[in-house]
Amino acid sequence: MAMEAEASPIVTRLGLISDMTIFPSKSTPFKAYRGSYKDCNLVVITNGKDNVHGTGVDNCGTVPAALCTFLALQRLNGVVDIVINAGTCGGFQEKGARIGDVYLTTASAYHDRRIPIDVPDFVAYGIGRIESLPVHKLSKEINAKMGVCTTGNSLDKHDIDDQIMRANNASVKDMESAAISWACRLHDIPHFGVKVVTDIVDGSRPTEEEFLENLHHAAQELEGALSKIIEYCCGRSLDEL
Repeated sequence: MAMEAEASPIVTRLGLISDMTIFPSKSTPFKAYRGSYKDCNLVVITNGKDNVHGTGVDNCGTVPAALCTFLALQRLNGVVDIVINAGTCGGFQEKGARIGDVYLTTASAYHDRRIPIDVPDFVAYGIGRIESLPVHKLSKEINAKMGVCTTGNSLDKHDIDDQIMRANNASVKDMESAAISWACRLHDIPHFGVKVVTDIVDGSRPTEEEFLENLHHAAQELEGALSKIIEYCCGRSLDEL
């Protein structure tokens, strides 16, 4: 989870305890919280806060997300069954998204990693599409929508982003999903995302206004969705999701 505001409700609800052993180096800002639910061991990871631009700035974007996920999986080698990338997102009204909707990802891809070299492999690498673990049964259980999450390093967007996001068949937009999926693939760890809509990407209102207005509500919705997901997943095999 990228932001502390996204993570704190579920950390509190599950009574998770700070764990300094996963990121022992003082040079890493990432945070980890451990606990258990039924027979499941849970670890919540966040990107932490930036130590240059002020205490209120979360480490958002693909670089912190990829590094945080990679280091956590390296440290937890052999004990991770599944990674759930949980957070907030923008949604596309042309795909039926509304504020507060919960989505489970079917895949992730970049929309701002453009490599227009006349070699097909570079174009595909730039998009970087990675399939999520199929979780159709879970989506029905928690009444969540499903779709592709498109990832970029900017909260706003430009016309070329719109074109690529449509080509990605995106239902939701975030700043971390594709990077987390890449780190999971390097470790051969199954993964999927759960995203709650804070703003409408193809709407009429400025993204930053909607995001700030709806972040608290979306974080509460995310807590509820995660609680249902943990309840459903614990004790089930990946094939049963």
